[in-house]
Amino acid sequence: MNRKLRRKDRSAVLNAVFAAVADATRRSILDRLREGPLTVTELAGPYAMSLNAVSKHIKTLEGAGLLRREIHGREHSCRLNASRMEEAMAWMSYYAEFWGERMEALDEYLIAKRKREAR
Repeated sequence: MNRKLRRKDRSAVLNAVFAAVADATRRSILDRLREGPLTVTELAGPYAMSLNAVSKHIKTLEGAGLLRREIHGREHSCRLNASRMEEAMAWMSYYAEFWGERMEALDEYLIAKRKREAR
């Protein structure tokens, strides 16, 4: 049962991360935070949307664990937290390996088939 809970937790983390990065604005926010922390106002600057709309994107990223918000008085500063991406990358790399093996097998099959047809 304990293992099942871990699997459920892992699934919830992956769902949150993939849902968060499914949006182009949120991916853009993460890209900008790679350079270092920014305030919510600084993050909102380049987007043609309200500060409230950007704040909702930030809350989604924060809920997925992809950024951390620090509050200093009235100023909210956001910092990238890429460690959650590691779990998503591990999941994707497993399937990349799976599909890589499948593609190699397909390639070998097609080469053998062409050789047979050439005879």
